[in-house]
Amino acid sequence: MDFKKIVSIKKITGKVCVQTGLHIGGSAETMEIGGVDNPILRNPANNEPYIPGSSLKGKMRSLMEWHLGKLNPKGDVYMDKNPNCPITRVFGHNADKENPVGPTRLIVRDCFLSRESRQLFKEGQDITEVKHENSVNRITAMANPRPLERVVPGVTFDLDIVYRVIDTGDGGQTDQQNFHDVVLKALALVERDYLGGAGSRGCGKVKFSVKDETGKDLQLPAV
Repeated sequence: MDFKKIVSIKKITGKVCVQTGLHIGGSAETMEIGGVDNPILRNPANNEPYIPGSSLKGKMRSLMEWHLGKLNPKGDVYMDKNPNCPITRVFGHNADKENPVGPTRLIVRDCFLSRESRQLFKEGQDITEVKHENSVNRITAMANPRPLERVVPGVTFDLDIVYRVIDTGDGGQTDQQNFHDVVLKALALVERDYLGGAGSRGCGKVKFSVKDETGKDLQLPAV
């Protein structure tokens, strides 16, 4: 495949709005009495919760693998050296000298608190909660508590996605088409599914409000 040049760089900006408690797990570095077993990931510089770009991009990729029927039977990340494979063309392939797919087209940056939500956090308002759950032994009826820290509904994060359109001999038409058929559709699939952990227990429903590089509203496709 002849990678001639980058034709254009498309951008998606906007908001990720938390609609049900969002849990993207961090690690408890110290054990504290009464501490949370399952804390959320926080920015070590200011202790604010954030959504890692890798978490969002990984969820987008895995849902597109399901959607396109390309799920690896072993559950591994799907990899295909076919230069026309939309998954590896958009999301990337392992580094390989003989990789005909070329560089990843999609860059998903970390999503930090929006200005409005950051202000609430600075004012000391609760933008996180500890949700107390119990798993119950079916025979003994004994409860096993499992506290889960979550970002509360209504909190918003800034979304910043970059997509490179590369001319591979077609003037960039394939990448242009994949922007709609893969990138925007993947975001729509995340909306219908969930982000982070404990999705089957009600967590992780999000809503995207997105614009293109000109500030025009983008409509996510139906899925």
